[in-house]
Amino acid sequence: MQDLNSILFNIAQSMPGFLLAIVAHEAAHAWMANKFGDPTAKNEGRLTLNPAAHYDPFGTILFPLIAAATNFAMIGWAKPVPVVSRNFKNYRQGIFWVSFAGPLMNIILGTLSALILAIIATKVSTDWGFYTISLRMLRYSVFINFILAFFNLIPLPPLDGSKMISSFLKGNALYKYEAFAQYTPMIFIGVMALSFMGIHTIGYLMQPASDLANYIMFGFVSLMGGMG
Repeated sequence: MQDLNSILFNIAQSMPGFLLAIVAHEAAHAWMANKFGDPTAKNEGRLTLNPAAHYDPFGTILFPLIAAATNFAMIGWAKPVPVVSRNFKNYRQGIFWVSFAGPLMNIILGTLSALILAIIATKVSTDWGFYTISLRMLRYSVFINFILAFFNLIPLPPLDGSKMISSFLKGNALYKYEAFAQYTPMIFIGVMALSFMGIHTIGYLMQPASDLANYIMFGFVSLMGGMG
């Protein structure tokens, strides 16, 4: 367990990127659903970047604080936006793009965070009082956004990736795929159990996201002439 100062520092540098990642993810779902003809989320006040409209007591507050207190960066989730797919003007396109909107927003935010990080790292003097903490906060924003995007693209119900795939399926194939959702909790429990046993399955699954985040960050830094 960390001391209180370390915990508070971890929360302070993680919180901005964490909140923006999960709130923008859900707001993107709401925006795209409205574009395809379903105003349900908009009417419930979810088409906003105000965290108060999206927070989940466990996923947005308790779980992230536990993670921060146990030497992890803040991770968690926001309350899913309500979507009534029968309102879509084009059902299959609506399902695909509404599902993809959240991960796509995280990819955009992660890339923008990497670009801002590169600008500060290469163009701002290290004498600036917020130089180090800004780089730490932006680096975390890059990683959480790409990890959140990749995680949600996993094709396991009810994650976004599974809904994107289901938009291409029909009849019996769709029924069998959606029925697989009953096994998802057991899969996640198994992955968590393996992690507690020292087999870091989640880390292996998210390694491509981490590698891509590093590649984009160092790519932008390199394009701007390197640090220092």
